[in-house]
Amino acid sequence: MHALCALLPAGISVRSKRGTVQCVCTRPLPSLASHSPNFCLVAWLVLNIMEETPSEGGMDYRVPGAVSNGETVPAYPGMEKEKEEEDQTLERGQWNNKLEYVLSVAGEIIGLGNVWRFPYLCYKNGGGAFFIPYLIFLFTCGIPVFFLETALGQYTSQGGVTAWRRICPLFEGIGYASQVIVVLLNFYYIIVLAWALFYLFSSFTIDLPWGSCDHEWNTGNCMELQKANSTLNVTSENATSPVIEFWEDCVALCFLNSGTSFVAGFAIFSILGFMAGEQGVPIAEVAESGPGLAFIAYPRAVVMLPFSPLWACFFFLMVVLLGLDSQFVCVESLVTALVDMYPTIFRKKNRRETLILLVSVLSYLVGLVMLTEGGMYVFQLFDYYAASGMCLLFVAIFETLCIAWVYGAERFYDNIEDMIGYRPWPIIKYCWLFITPAVCMATFLFSLIKYTPLTYNKKYVYPWWGDTLGWLLALSSMVCIPLWIVYKLSTIKGSLRERLRQLTCPLEDLPSMPGTGQPLPSTRAGLLMLTELESHC
Repeated sequence: MHALCALLPAGISVRSKRGTVQCVCTRPLPSLASHSPNFCLVAWLVLNIMEETPSEGGMDYRVPGAVSNGETVPAYPGMEKEKEEEDQTLERGQWNNKLEYVLSVAGEIIGLGNVWRFPYLCYKNGGGAFFIPYLIFLFTCGIPVFFLETALGQYTSQGGVTAWRRICPLFEGIGYASQVIVVLLNFYYIIVLAWALFYLFSSFTIDLPWGSCDHEWNTGNCMELQKANSTLNVTSENATSPVIEFWEDCVALCFLNSGTSFVAGFAIFSILGFMAGEQGVPIAEVAESGPGLAFIAYPRAVVMLPFSPLWACFFFLMVVLLGLDSQFVCVESLVTALVDMYPTIFRKKNRRETLILLVSVLSYLVGLVMLTEGGMYVFQLFDYYAASGMCLLFVAIFETLCIAWVYGAERFYDNIEDMIGYRPWPIIKYCWLFITPAVCMATFLFSLIKYTPLTYNKKYVYPWWGDTLGWLLALSSMVCIPLWIVYKLSTIKGSLRERLRQLTCPLEDLPSMPGTGQPLPSTRAGLLMLTELESHC
């Protein structure tokens, strides 16, 4: 109302339903004096509208910048509200339902590894006999570790780093190690999808481009090997198939990372046997692990099928769909870990989306290195070292040691019972305590002893500095665990015993027992020192 009075001539009184408002202007406006009666009527109507309008949900009629009842009206009325919304820390996202969670996990673990990894490993390690150690490792290592990680994530409702920080601050380095592996995966996994998309779009034709040597990228050494036995009955040492030349002339490389199913393995074996029989060579010469198995062996077999473009489209569409959800999970797991580590920074409006964009752009820029002519050699280094089984085994050893021997396997079983209402089979607990760390440690040491330097295409041997770079990629994740332990022990005060006691106790914000508000107690009987430390937690 004071803002309206500023427009009235001096001495004009405006009577509203709630009383008289006397307008006193410091600077008279004589030009409006002759129209004061009409102006008073308009002012009276406006004042009544302003007084009848509710303050909440209504429009603010006050003049921006004016002072009303001792309160300064903001220049932009909605600015403060928008700023409050931007500064407000958002709640952590949760799964909407169980099905959403199950499908997301399935999308991560069902991937592309069996297209090129499992068949080669199965052949290299005894064929059908390979299933015996495979099943032993599945039940003693794979399932227990997978159950441990999913239960830990559900119990703490935290990302890959802060979950370990809450369980045992001393072993927070496990989370950092796993996230380094995820970062390296993001750098080169997307290249796999790029190659799959390229092959998919190249399949929309009558004659597949890798089925003949009549293309501009083919060289004089190109020979359609499927016709070799019936025409030349010889194989030149320098001869290359059109499939290989199509591969070499494309802009990017592909890599298949996770497992798909045993069905793909059986399909691979039939194709490798067919190729070996057709070329008249031992199967060892056509069996290999790597991009060639999926992007040379499979396309080669597809060319010989009726309606080959249709089958090629189906195959590469499967590759894209299997790899896409795995890529989503890798990016989301990294972003979730960062958001949970710094919630006051990233858990705000549009901050998470911006972080996803930054992660994607960074991964894209690093991946460009693998699209050069020598990018295949870089790609093989990442594949062989960065996210190898050796790194994963090292992390799995410390995961089981932390949960079973420091936090307490029995205590963790109590946590699981609180979540699902019953205790799982005790065999899982004993696997955490004894079998899983022992088997993982034995396999890790065996991998070190039987280590062989990386070779490409069974011919090119990497130089010493190439292997050194690969080991740096592998150690970049493994070194996080011991370095973090040393860092935490050296940055807090007290005796070694007091520091260990403090760093091996769960944080107070862990979920508590229903109705008590107290952390879940441990009932396990472990090492003497750890039992005494746990009694103080």
